[in-house]
Amino acid sequence: MHNVGKIMIAAAVAVGLSACAPSEQASTQSAGGPSSPAAASKPAPTTTSAAAPATTTGAATGPECTADDVKVAGAAGTKPTITVPTTCAPPKTLIVKDLVPGTGKEVVKGSTMLTHYLLVTWSNKAEKDSSWSRNQPFPLENVGQAAVIDGWNEGLVGIKQGGRRLLIVPPDKGYGADGGGRMTPNETLVFVIDAVEVA
Repeated sequence: MHNVGKIMIAAAVAVGLSACAPSEQASTQSAGGPSSPAAASKPAPTTTSAAAPATTTGAATGPECTADDVKVAGAAGTKPTITVPTTCAPPKTLIVKDLVPGTGKEVVKGSTMLTHYLLVTWSNKAEKDSSWSRNQPFPLENVGQAAVIDGWNEGLVGIKQGGRRLLIVPPDKGYGADGGGRMTPNETLVFVIDAVEVA
């Protein structure tokens, strides 16, 4: 994930990423990497959920979904499939869940890594971006302060090389109320991210 203006990094733009990665660099790219409103860096636990104001277009009403409500199929190292539920509302806080624990080096703040990712938007349950579709991993430098959305900077800390992680990113950790010109306003983002290599 190169420059991902809030979700994508500028490098992602060069790679063709544009609007799917977590970071402010994503604004310089199109959907394809974490480049959305990002500026905070907080280590994310294996699974977290908290309240924060956010409204997503087309969102179901009722209780907030949990990580277990979002279904992910596919083995690490291959393009996954993500099924977003219609029976619960999008979470209002960042959700982080390891789907496959890695066994290699762990990502800490400041790490450089290569990722593969798939992004599905909550409102329409559709694929928005995928590094697998480009057959090229997305590079991410200085995790925690990378030019990607906050959801990536916070949610990738702690993943180990070889691991696969689910991130459910609320609007305030993604592209925000205006969608950053890449997403529907107040969009909730669902990422599955593989830690291909951690330096």
